[in-house]
Formats: sequence, structure tokens, C-alpha cells
Amino acid sequence: MSDQSPSLPTISIITIVYNNVRDIAYTLASVAGQSYREVEYIVIDGASSDGTLDVIHQYAQHIDILVSEKDKGIYDAMNKGLARATGDYVLFLNSGDTLCDAETLRTVVERGNGADIIYGETKLVDEDRRIIGDRRHKAPEKFDWRSFRYGMSICHQAIYVRRSITSPYDTSYQLSSDIDWVIRAAKKAKTTQNVHTVVAKYLVGGMSQQRHRQSLKERYEIFKKHYGALTNIFNHLIIGVRLVFYRLQHGKSRE
Repeated sequence: MSDQSPSLPTISIITIVYNNVRDIAYTLASVAGQSYREVEYIVIDGASSDGTLDVIHQYAQHIDILVSEKDKGIYDAMNKGLARATGDYVLFLNSGDTLCDAETLRTVVERGNGADIIYGETKLVDEDRRIIGDRRHKAPEKFDWRSFRYGMSICHQAIYVRRSITSPYDTSYQLSSDIDWVIRAAKKAKTTQNVHTVVAKYLVGGMSQQRHRQSLKERYEIFKKHYGALTNIFNHLIIGVRLVFYRLQHGKSRE
């Protein structure tokens, strides 16, 4: 799919999928339909057996790298994609998630000011692709490695990271390694930029929501590692108070 220009950054989009024939086409189509063409598209499939690969092959002309083999979990699969990426930026857009519209990548590049980390807002969608609202955490006006101390304020599908400051995911975490990954990259980032628009649609009901207790434990350990034990306890008190007020206002919690 790549039609690279020396004056424009190439974005490596990495999609991981396993037996998700229901949703994968939405993700593939959202990348294939972008007006911005400096894209390297990498699809990492975990040896699907439900027809997912048949759908992927329908979009073969838009895919630069396809790997289909067993993996050791979501972050092992992500590391496979990251190791193959050659673009200036990387974006993880997993099966069922989509870019907001056909102009999303162009908007990200035009408003991104060449920052090391570029990010925006996310809409939540259900299985019928209906928008059900915004994330509970709004993307911060300014972002650095401390910004996640009260929760993951940027959705993983809405953050573009310069590849030169990335490192492999820590596979000792099964559900929340993306938080650790972003914080580590942010510690290396010299500049960040909020593009002040919705850049992704996130399909609710992922593995971290299905195994919520384990996800929360991992998040707590990650925050403790980066922010310190005492600071983390204080920050979680603030998180708890904010969550209570949010639920009182909205009736239920959103990611």
C-alpha cells in the first residue's frame, strides 16, 4: 500500500488478529480507505481458523506485510509487528478498531507538527458499529510520561509514536503492557502534540474488559513501577474519587 514520499512521514499501522472474522473487515477497510498514502500496513494473524484469513486476503493489495502463525499472546504478536515496521511512526489498530474516517491519517500528519508522539480522541462503538459515546478519560491538552498517573488518558488506538523511541512490549504483562509501552516511549519523547479531533473508533468489550480484575492489577503494578509506590497509592485514591463522581453523572463506567 505504501507510496512513500521523502517529504511526508510513513506511518506503520499494525493490526493483530486471531479468529475475528466478524470484525476484521472493518479494520482493514478503514486503513485501505485512507486518503493519506504513505502507509506501511502490517497484519499479524495468530493462525486463525474461522475464515479471518479469507477476509484478510481480500485486502491483500493494501497490506505490505502479512504474518500468520501461532503466537504467545497479544503482546508477542504486537512485538512481531513492531519488529517488522520501518515507518517513521507506528500505530496499533487491532481487529475491530478503526480509524475515524478517510482523512484521519492526513489530519494526524498535518496537525502533528512532527512531534515524537501525536494523539487524539476516541469514540466507543458497539458490536453493531454504533457510536455509544466517548471514553471516560479525555485526552490531555499536554501529554508526557506522567500523564497516565490518574489513568490511561489516551486510547492505544489513538496514539502515534515515532518508531525510533519505541521498544518491545513487556510480555510479562498479559493485558496492560500497552500502558507500560506508552509510558516508556513518552519518557524518551521530546515533543508531543494533541491534534484536537477524534482519530479512532474503539470496539468495546476487549480482553482487558473481560478480565478486568487482572487488568487492574497489572495497571497498578505498572503505575507503581513508573511513579513510585506511595505516589501510586495517592493517585489511585484520586482515581477512585473521580470514578465515583463519573458513575454518579453517567450511570456507568467507560474505558
